[in-house]
Amino acid sequence: MDAIALLIAATLNAGTVLAIAGLGLLINERAGIVNLGAEGMMLVAAIAGFATAVHTGSDWLAFAAGAGAGALMAAAFGVLVIWLNTNQYASGLALSLFGTGFSAFVGIGYTQAKLSERPRFEIPGLADVPFFGPAFFKQHPMVYFAIALTVALAWFLYRSRGGLVLRAIGESPESAHALGYPVRRLRLLAVVTGGALCGIAGAYVSVVYTPLWVEGMIAGKGWIALALTTFATWRPARVLLGAYLFGGVTMLQFHLQGQGVQVPSQVLTALPYVATIVVLVLISRNPTWIRVNMPASLGKSFYPGS
Repeated sequence: MDAIALLIAATLNAGTVLAIAGLGLLINERAGIVNLGAEGMMLVAAIAGFATAVHTGSDWLAFAAGAGAGALMAAAFGVLVIWLNTNQYASGLALSLFGTGFSAFVGIGYTQAKLSERPRFEIPGLADVPFFGPAFFKQHPMVYFAIALTVALAWFLYRSRGGLVLRAIGESPESAHALGYPVRRLRLLAVVTGGALCGIAGAYVSVVYTPLWVEGMIAGKGWIALALTTFATWRPARVLLGAYLFGGVTMLQFHLQGQGVQVPSQVLTALPYVATIVVLVLISRNPTWIRVNMPASLGKSFYPGS
């Protein structure tokens, strides 16, 4: 039971990274913008957050730095695709490649750096409950932030006027523009917000999840978060559940190795990516289901007055 509790705790920890990034990308896509640069944004945010934590000793300033780095890169991407009408897919790939190279260059001096002793978090009283305490109530506050963010985003999208406008822009920007809404500015706001959340996820990786800096340490999490939005059919609650699913598969490899299962380590390491491919293949078997849930203007440029 103790091993299962630790596995659940590790799953929540690993899934938090994917959940926060996936929710950020969901906001982008609900506004009709596809950003393939999540991997690069998360890498730049990871080094920004880690460097801030090294020099200030504050995790919260590190998260702010990560959010700022992600938002800045997303803003540059937004100007390109929203105002200059560049191809969203090509621009996103360029952003990802830039972020990978830039983070590697900037992070050279931080490869051997170490953070101060990591604080331990627990909810008083609940943390001492057998099984449930170690599994659910000894988590970093960002784990609970991801859950609260999911609830808040679901409420915003389906219960608020702002969410209705955002979804309307994703479905038909021409109609929203005809009603007088500033489509381009709202799309840019959505892109920057999504970038900031990807930045927080990147900083979480380098400051909390694996408190160190290693080149390329995001290791495909940005791409998995991008796949999560399709897997979840653009719904926040499903993004959270999918994040925990992939987080559990990631942690399962370490659990199996700890139990002495004789499986090549390369096979276990590939499990999260195999799971991603399998899920996407299964979803793709029903294109009508995806088409019904997908924002109608996703990936399409908008030209006011045309």
